[in-house]
Amino acid sequence: MDTFLHAHATHPDWRYALELANAQLRAQRAAQRRTSAPNLGFVYFTDLYAPQAEELLQTLRQDWPGVAWVGGTGVGICGNGVEYIDEPALVLMLARLPAGSFQVFSGTRPLSLAAHTALVHADPATPELSELVAEMSERTASGYLFGGLASGRSQALQVADGVFRGGLSGVAFTSEVGLLSRVTQGCTPVGPVRRVTAAQDNLVLELDGAPALDALLADTGVSLSQPTVALPRLRATLAGVSDAREDTLSRGGQFGENTRVRHLIGLEPSRRGVALAEAVEVGQQVTFCHRDAVAARRDLVRICAEIREEIEAGIEAPAAPPSGGAELVAASRIAGAIYISCAGRGGAHFGAPSAELQIVQHALGDVPLAGFFAGGEIGHHHLYGYTGVLTVFTAS
Repeated sequence: MDTFLHAHATHPDWRYALELANAQLRAQRAAQRRTSAPNLGFVYFTDLYAPQAEELLQTLRQDWPGVAWVGGTGVGICGNGVEYIDEPALVLMLARLPAGSFQVFSGTRPLSLAAHTALVHADPATPELSELVAEMSERTASGYLFGGLASGRSQALQVADGVFRGGLSGVAFTSEVGLLSRVTQGCTPVGPVRRVTAAQDNLVLELDGAPALDALLADTGVSLSQPTVALPRLRATLAGVSDAREDTLSRGGQFGENTRVRHLIGLEPSRRGVALAEAVEVGQQVTFCHRDAVAARRDLVRICAEIREEIEAGIEAPAAPPSGGAELVAASRIAGAIYISCAGRGGAHFGAPSAELQIVQHALGDVPLAGFFAGGEIGHHHLYGYTGVLTVFTAS
């Protein structure tokens, strides 16, 4: 697999931004003396270009004939070492993959490929989205998905050889395409892992046999008798949810990739319950947490280092994490990367503009990278929040 081509640009007029990016791609192709044409393209653009999405895609098709396009909108987008947030910008990445090793899918083009894994984009307003993601995961041999929810202030659009609203779309890959993927969390637990012992829909009534609200107050160290102190702390508190048999925490006491961070959406003082932004079941695990920039930086460095070390060691890298039961493929270098981060993580959360992507660049090197800031992230068969999903395409 050849190293991917990539480019990014910003301009108030999308036409100028696209021409700037195309010029970079053509220069890279000429410098590398490529004779084979790309056949898969990734395009992410900020929501400021959303009204012109159809025209933008049509121009891409004319500029790069024979390329299948996938991508979508974000409140921000990212390239290697750079973020564009709240400004008109786009990022492109072009790949040449083996014939028959991928298929772009959408609501109008059902998946027919014997997929091993898939890059998935989704509309955050889609009903029963978690169930749809889980169902899509079951349709892949590894069970591993990576991707995110399109984001935008007025429109959240997906690109899958067309411009779409609603549902799922993306590109599926066979095991012939080597991938390594990791999820990084951005929250720190403030209390122990607790088991749900009573619940009703989104309302957690008991944790470890005691009232859920009492557990929340104990873990955060606040009292409702002092509402001016308690309410700001509780508004800043989130809940990490994991299934009964999954590990909630990983090394260093941080959340593992099986934990989904969810908002607290209300308290029920009369029943001493806590309402979460996810339906919960008896037997699941809940850990109250806070967002933590230091922990987010540390965990991002960790997953980058894990990926880099696997590749530099020249070991056989699975086309998805080992839990997916992936077929092994020899991996010695990175051909390209996709990074999808939560819209609540970029910029100031890491201390400076583009700081998050500079961490990735420092760890992986100057590799082609495209991505966006999402309204929710997809990893394995879960929907996440406040996370980053880093996936690299490997070449032997």
